[in-house]
Amino acid sequence: MSDGKKFIRDSIHGNLPVYDYELEVLDYPQVQRLRRIKQLGFISLIYPGANHSRFEHCIGTMHLASKLADNLELDQYDKDLVRIAGLLHDVGHGPFSHVSEAVLDFPHEELTAYVIRETEIRDKLEEKFNIEEIIDIINGKGKLGPIISGELDMDRMDYLIRDSHYTGVAYGVIDTERIINNLKLERELILDVKGVQAAEAALAARYLMYPSVYQHHTTRILNAMFRRALKDLLNKGLISSKDMYKYDDGDVVSLCRNSDGLAKDMMARLDNRNLFKVAKSVQVNTFENPEKIFKIEKKELLKAEEEISEDFGIDRDYVILNLPDYPHFDEMKTLVSLGDKLYHLNEISSIVGALSSARFNSPDICLYLPKEEREKVRKFKFENYLDLLEQVNKFDTIHFDQSKLFE
Repeated sequence: MSDGKKFIRDSIHGNLPVYDYELEVLDYPQVQRLRRIKQLGFISLIYPGANHSRFEHCIGTMHLASKLADNLELDQYDKDLVRIAGLLHDVGHGPFSHVSEAVLDFPHEELTAYVIRETEIRDKLEEKFNIEEIIDIINGKGKLGPIISGELDMDRMDYLIRDSHYTGVAYGVIDTERIINNLKLERELILDVKGVQAAEAALAARYLMYPSVYQHHTTRILNAMFRRALKDLLNKGLISSKDMYKYDDGDVVSLCRNSDGLAKDMMARLDNRNLFKVAKSVQVNTFENPEKIFKIEKKELLKAEEEISEDFGIDRDYVILNLPDYPHFDEMKTLVSLGDKLYHLNEISSIVGALSSARFNSPDICLYLPKEEREKVRKFKFENYLDLLEQVNKFDTIHFDQSKLFE
């Protein structure tokens, strides 16, 4: 940017330079809304300090992307383009970030593209940029896409450090300087072998943050309850999925509190931390083919919930079968240059290979119920309701029931 600049004081990266044009973009309501979207959804009910927003994460991503662009010696237009893409990459997130995304059945990147193309911010962006180039970078396309959305991208670097800081979970200590200084850009980002240890640490950090924060057992319960409330609002026509980019956390909480029925009750339970409990669970790594577990379709889960409701006499709306998120660790595919050859990170790092094998150790399939209903399902067996489970394992061994750990 050739215009003047000011500084924003960030709790993670210190003083971040922001140029006059970017400050004007920041003041658009589509970006300011992100101040009112929690980065980690309801996780502050587990880690009270986790109240940071998508807004600060986007500024942090812009900053790290800019540092990488400088290291790659991009021309000025590409540097500016990468910065603005980092700033706007999450502008389409719905309330409570990824929590609402599962209800919408389309990724937030689609809403981000819509916001950039169809709202008033477009005119401002077109003063300097081709908006389709911004959208491509946000979606990981083109030469510059891997900087924001790739195997070892700056979006991920920022949220790992930021989420670790605010939760107090001390796993997200990442040597971003080492990683950035050892990346080069060809058709994609390539890591020099001197940066392998830093990349291993980044992958290990995300592996440890997964069960401790992102898929903590209570996180999953909180998210599942909120999604049921949000689905109720959508079914009643009180909120529109295509307009989700307009709402912030407070809007949806208020709608739930002022509605009737399921959404109101779920939000009251969340407000007062009267949470569902794990009635039954089975670990994914007890199956011979754990990856197939994640292929269970939503319609199969809904059908199973209906059957459980009928068989055990529990209100259908209060039966939740929950699959863990698939433990994607794309960093394993990062290309590493060693001599004149390229290898994937997991080919040259035994640590990464071990993490790849261990990633199914913590996920489990869970049945969530109000605590007063748990006694009704003493004879519940997952294989009686989810047909795919019989295909991946015969259940001829005794499985450790984790539910007692969570009481």
